[in-house]
Amino acid sequence: MHLFIRRLLLPFISYSKKDKKLVAAIRSIVGRDPINLNLYKLVTQHTSVAVESRKGFKESNERLEYLGDAVLGMVVAEYLFSKFPFKDEGFLTDIRSRIVNRESLNQLARKIGVSTLVEYNPNRRGSHSHKSIYGDTLEAFIGAVYLDRGFAFCKRFVVKKLLIPHYDIDTIVKTNPNHKSKVIEWAQRESKDLRFEITEKRGISSNFMEFTATLLVDQEPIGIGTGYSKKKAEQSASEKACEFLNL
Repeated sequence: MHLFIRRLLLPFISYSKKDKKLVAAIRSIVGRDPINLNLYKLVTQHTSVAVESRKGFKESNERLEYLGDAVLGMVVAEYLFSKFPFKDEGFLTDIRSRIVNRESLNQLARKIGVSTLVEYNPNRRGSHSHKSIYGDTLEAFIGAVYLDRGFAFCKRFVVKKLLIPHYDIDTIVKTNPNHKSKVIEWAQRESKDLRFEITEKRGISSNFMEFTATLLVDQEPIGIGTGYSKKKAEQSASEKACEFLNL
């Protein structure tokens, strides 16, 4: 009943200029106006700008992120379960992880405009995690849609607005993004000595570092890559090596 009343009152709600901008962004992303705008206001609040409530709890989008992560994982799992009825658990888990991994969600958040909604303080230690802030906000947004409109609506939103328009599932299945595994398997087949070296670190703080990795085969460098973690830098170097080796 409470939700029904909120829907009836939507045409009569008066918004501030800032709220109108947020409502327009939600309408553009979801296709509907929000019923409970406060949920989406919380989406915009990164932990670095969280304000402590009277009860001593800092309100940020982290709880919504937790919820949205669970909803997104379930919806994608069910979608893949139906799409690939004869594939095993390992296959389904791998494809789901490629869809909902942090880098993928960061890119998707930028594509649909969720990345423009989040407010954060870049001067707070660890506040602007380049690795996850936009993907985290997208998960929080999904959590808000779930609470605002219910699971059935949220499921349609994830499948029709996120999955189908922005992911080519068949291409994901055919492509192995783990270049590091490819080059390691090649080195084992060819009896080559392979190792990675982190040759450079640079950044404004320990929380914001860019790494450069060099992949050496029999002491010869065949790939150099960069990334915001050692693992990402090694993957980037491996990708360059795969191109060099025509793998």
